[in-house]
Amino acid sequence: MFFRDKAESETPAQLPMLPMRDVVVFPDSPMSLIVGRPRSVSAVAAARKSPTREIFLAAQRSGDQVNPNAEDIYQVGTIAVVEEVLNLPNGSTKILVEGRRRARIVAVLQDDPHFVVEVEEPELASHADPDLQALVRTVKSTFERYVKLNRAVPPEMLLSVNALEDPDRLADMLVAPLQFKTAERQELLETFDTSARLDRIYKALLAEIEFLQVEKKLKSRVKRERESSQREFWLNEQMKAIQKELGDKEGRSDLEELASALAEKDLPDEVRDRAEKELRKLAQMNLMSAEATVVRNYLDWIVQIPWSEESEETPSLEEAARILDKDHFGLRRIKERILEYLAVASLVEKMRGPILCLVGPPGVGKTSLARSIARATNRPFVKLSLGGLRDEAEIRGHRRTYIGAMPGKLVHAMKRAGQVDPVILLDEIDKMSSDFRGDPSAALLEVLDPEQNTQFNDHYLDLDYDLSKAMFVCTANALQGIPLPLQDRLEIIELSGYTELEKAAIARRYLLPRQMELNGLEERNLTLSDPALLRMIRSYTRESGVRKLEQEVARICRKVARRVVHHGADTVVHVTTTNLDKLLGVPPFKIGERDLEDQVGTVKGLAVSPWGGELLNIEVAAVKGKGKLILTGRLGDWLKESANAALTYLRTRAEALHLDPDFYETQDLHIHYPGNALKTDGPSAGIAMATALVSALTQIPVRADTAMTGEISLRGRVLPIGGLKEKVLAAHRGGIVRVLIPEDNVKDIEEIPERVRKKVEIIAVSHMDRVLKEALAPDQAAEIFGSKQSFADALPTGSEEIRDRS
Repeated sequence: MFFRDKAESETPAQLPMLPMRDVVVFPDSPMSLIVGRPRSVSAVAAARKSPTREIFLAAQRSGDQVNPNAEDIYQVGTIAVVEEVLNLPNGSTKILVEGRRRARIVAVLQDDPHFVVEVEEPELASHADPDLQALVRTVKSTFERYVKLNRAVPPEMLLSVNALEDPDRLADMLVAPLQFKTAERQELLETFDTSARLDRIYKALLAEIEFLQVEKKLKSRVKRERESSQREFWLNEQMKAIQKELGDKEGRSDLEELASALAEKDLPDEVRDRAEKELRKLAQMNLMSAEATVVRNYLDWIVQIPWSEESEETPSLEEAARILDKDHFGLRRIKERILEYLAVASLVEKMRGPILCLVGPPGVGKTSLARSIARATNRPFVKLSLGGLRDEAEIRGHRRTYIGAMPGKLVHAMKRAGQVDPVILLDEIDKMSSDFRGDPSAALLEVLDPEQNTQFNDHYLDLDYDLSKAMFVCTANALQGIPLPLQDRLEIIELSGYTELEKAAIARRYLLPRQMELNGLEERNLTLSDPALLRMIRSYTRESGVRKLEQEVARICRKVARRVVHHGADTVVHVTTTNLDKLLGVPPFKIGERDLEDQVGTVKGLAVSPWGGELLNIEVAAVKGKGKLILTGRLGDWLKESANAALTYLRTRAEALHLDPDFYETQDLHIHYPGNALKTDGPSAGIAMATALVSALTQIPVRADTAMTGEISLRGRVLPIGGLKEKVLAAHRGGIVRVLIPEDNVKDIEEIPERVRKKVEIIAVSHMDRVLKEALAPDQAAEIFGSKQSFADALPTGSEEIRDRS
């Protein structure tokens, strides 16, 4: 160790100081440090500017102190030289320092922008003591033993240690390879007595040697045990070979356990006979053969599958209804069906489980409804995803003759359920396909037939298994993907898309509380007004279910959570229509709205999209030409056919409508659907197109407050349509107050919410002539047809009309 002489040490040096966290630097030891605190960076800069590039390195008493005071720093440290400085991309600085001499702080001269301290160095002690020389020799020999046991210490270090003659430098060099804690390293740094430091290092070397010797013994013992286990393995293999030659059997304990499990299992007679037969066959086999493994796996499946275990308790109707209402809003029909099943189950001892098929667009809650059914009936729930399934063996299993054969998905489901009466969800049953390996939908014909599933035969088990007690719930987005024989076996319940009112209620009762809990918000942190929620549904989502709506609610909750973190737990955010755009951005969708004034050749039609009803603009322009019928706006085949039917009706009624009998030869008629991004199709726009054609040819405006839906025949009859509820809700949403519907759809008016029926006048019509009377503006029509009364007389009434003004 290098010391200044006494004359030099009488004048204390003034150096910048760098406080270090959990690091102690010793003399003659180079070290790289990461410097990031402002005072530390300033101290390094000051050291670089000095001629000697010296800096005083002192450890902090606690590494948790970010801005330590002078009292938080040890008094003894190391004078080091800054060798290299490297500025890192993250703003911190990496420096390479080399310790030179011990020193003690005499006074702190400044602490801003960095510490500047006066330090003094200890006097050089005499190394001529024979005891010290003997201790040096002992430490070197002990360190040589340590290096032989510890491979982590490079052999070059042993050469460096043996070449050192200075006891101080020897003591400082041996600190690095030993596992000293920060406090112990500081204590060694503060020990100026060389003999005391070497004695401490000698004791540490002895402790490390003892630890390494114990570790070596443990490794040797583990190695011997591993070799012993390998030896036992080979001996066992030889014993098996000998037993095979002698005809001896082994593995009696496994067979006894399997026999005991079969004896305790409540099995049908046929299954027990087969299991006992297979068990006797297994007892005569060599248990190490491949065939024995197949038989053992087969018996394991028989033991693990439930054959008679059932749910112990059926909940009351009130409890089941409470669970269903708690989990889902609306869905009255399916809830009534489940309660009916529970009521019948309480009256009869044995009944077959229902086979339901929930058909509806994505996001309406089909899968979650199946989970709720399991909760309401107190049964285990198992889900089978059938989307993309194309192998019949996935349903019926593989025969045991094949390598790696396993039972089908249904047997796996029963094993997971552990009972014979679970709720089994067959998800996406309309997404199955078929190829050369078979048609899985054909295999499901037996599974989903109440007359046959009492004896379902899996290819692997080759035994009749009773599935009649299980409740099957299938889900599909459309019936078109389900074969007709399979549809015939299902109790189909169609789930239409939610209305705006239902979505708002679901958001209030389920989505908003769930997302607030997931995002760590309290009830007081967020309020969402009804107009804002309605605008979210109309302008930020376009879906039949509520998945996208929940995503938008989650976006709002995340933004509110960010504000709560910034401004405190008492932050309150009121979401209204004025600040909704700031939270969610520009609305991606725009709802259809009524015109403010009556328009010529423009009619409001109604359609059903995958996410609900839509209000459509239907425009017709009549121009001079050669009688062409031009159809634009991504129209489907049904719409094109309806347009031709409407034109034919006009030709038959040309005289009554005061039209030129040859209008279809002298004028081109252009029918256009603006903004029809969905490629709307279907026959329900027939009367709307006919009305628009009459308006364009007679220049009589169509009432702006009226929308209509209905199919038209060549004789002008108005035929029934579907989706009346969604269409009327779309008209109400767009500000329409009068809706013309087919007479045959009067029975569907009850499905429309009473709140909407009070605000929208629903007029039932059976003939196109009546449609024109209700849709065309009567004042302008009277100018052409003479008077209001003569206009009414000019158009025959057809059959008696039904008008619902409730």
